[in-house]
Amino acid sequence: MAEALTAETILGATEDVLRRFGPAKATVVDVARVLGVSHGSVYRHFPTKAALREAVTQRWLDRAHAGLAELVTAPTDPPRRLRDWLAALFDAKRRKALGDPELFATFQVLVAENSRVVSAHVTALVDDLTKIVQAGVDTGCFTTPDPARAARAVLAATARYHDPAHASTWSGADVDDEFEAVVS
Repeated sequence: MAEALTAETILGATEDVLRRFGPAKATVVDVARVLGVSHGSVYRHFPTKAALREAVTQRWLDRAHAGLAELVTAPTDPPRRLRDWLAALFDAKRRKALGDPELFATFQVLVAENSRVVSAHVTALVDDLTKIVQAGVDTGCFTTPDPARAARAVLAATARYHDPAHASTWSGADVDDEFEAVVS
């Protein structure tokens, strides 16, 4: 008896197809072929190719940033929490970019196609940072009249270490020292 086709199985196969063929040539038919099903079976889970690509983008972002939410409420002081959160974000992005460059290049194309997913993701990152900054304000470690604005500024100031546009610099010899200088 064949295993039931799930959205997660389809997303895994889609990543493989995207890695193999690239975003310009990968099709839903290719995904279905890898799974040994008809393309109609894939469309039952994802009504369009765009919806499938959007779901792959969301899955990639979720996996790349797993663990960040836990750092928001870690039992450390807010300055340490902020540093740890930023370091975890940089490490996750760098691991993805350097560890699976084909999929990372594909991800960059998918991100450009899925601005709604990316916008929601950035909002979640800012929300995390806002909570950390607010905790710092509450304990007297940080001073700002607007924690959300400060959180957006921190994210913008550290973009070189998490924005995929800067991925080509993430393997530089001095990048860790530069990151520490910025975060400090």
